Amino acid sequence: MASEKPLVAVTCTAPVNIAVIKYWGKRDEDLVLPINSSLSVTLHQDQLKTTTTAAISKDFTEDRIWLNGREEDVGQPRLQACLREIRRLARKRRSTGDEDPLPLSLTYKVHIASVNNFPTAAGLASSAAGYACLAYTLAQVYGVDSDLSEVARRGSGSACRSLYGGFVEWQMGERVDGKDSIARQVAPESHWPELRVLILVVSAEKKLMGSTAGMQTSVETSPLLRFRAESVVPARMAEMTRCIQERDFQGFGQLTMKDSNQFHATCLDTFPPISYLSDTSRRIVHLVHRFNTHHRQTKVAYTFDAGPNAVVFTLEDTVPEFVAAVQHCFPPESNGDKFLKGLPVRPTPLSDELKAALDVDPIPGSIKYIIATQVGPGPQILDDPHAHLLGPDGLPKPAA
Repeated sequence: MASEKPLVAVTCTAPVNIAVIKYWGKRDEDLVLPINSSLSVTLHQDQLKTTTTAAISKDFTEDRIWLNGREEDVGQPRLQACLREIRRLARKRRSTGDEDPLPLSLTYKVHIASVNNFPTAAGLASSAAGYACLAYTLAQVYGVDSDLSEVARRGSGSACRSLYGGFVEWQMGERVDGKDSIARQVAPESHWPELRVLILVVSAEKKLMGSTAGMQTSVETSPLLRFRAESVVPARMAEMTRCIQERDFQGFGQLTMKDSNQFHATCLDTFPPISYLSDTSRRIVHLVHRFNTHHRQTKVAYTFDAGPNAVVFTLEDTVPEFVAAVQHCFPPESNGDKFLKGLPVRPTPLSDELKAALDVDPIPGSIKYIIATQVGPGPQILDDPHAHLLGPDGLPKPAA
């Protein structure tokens, strides 16, 4: 078909990551450099992922972007920072002489389309997956093969951790230019096959305070945040790395909960205070501790990011009983059949002893649904041209 425009398109997917040692606060807003290192678990893309297509063509007259089917402002500063950084790296690579045979002019404009297979508004780390996917896809289109931490980080700090599968550390770095503030893998996704992740999606109450503004206020006003970054996190990073390497769930679970609690304590120590947890979030915390006390060991562990949804870590053999406990305390209102998404969970009855130990008045409908998932790989390139979100004309394909 000679009439088709010469278009180079690449489609990639990237995962969500959940921090078990939290990042909160930047030392440089512009370069997105954190005041402390952080460590995260990459979730499996079968359950949660962003898919992005980037296309360049000499016929495009401007850069354009579509998110979940709607065209967005391509002038957003963070998006522009990513594009600038990728084009800079591509130019740098061209000028070093390892010339790519592709005659892709760096002056070509780019069209980008991106979709999430999970609710963007649910406060699940959609910006991390989104910007990691953007950086990775643009790198393929422009022939950039250097470390993409900086590109992804400029979009969303935690996005650099979504560039790898498994367990990932974001080293805060010390340099003023941020060149040493990079992500690296601590252990691959195959390292701890029994580990499972349950995302408890709490009725979506829109955040009163976004993460970026919240962080800024915390850095300016919370002495506890300063203390955490300087005196607590370094030892926790080392301890968390050890727990992961030794697959020590007791240690991993307790440290994950303590770090989540301390992060939310710094939010309350911020002035005016920030509270991301809802009553349902606090009831989930209560449930987890009662469940563990009943079993006389840490069998499940919660962590909360800047929102009310709980992410619960546990081992495969505990999943059925804990899911039954959640359904007992937070019975689904109407969507009983759609309450559990993701990996299959076999139904299991709760013992009377555990019911008594949980000691709750059930609150129907306060958890919308549960996504069951596991540790997964980093970004992937999709070779199937049918996977492209943009058609040969460089515009989004009509939704099937």
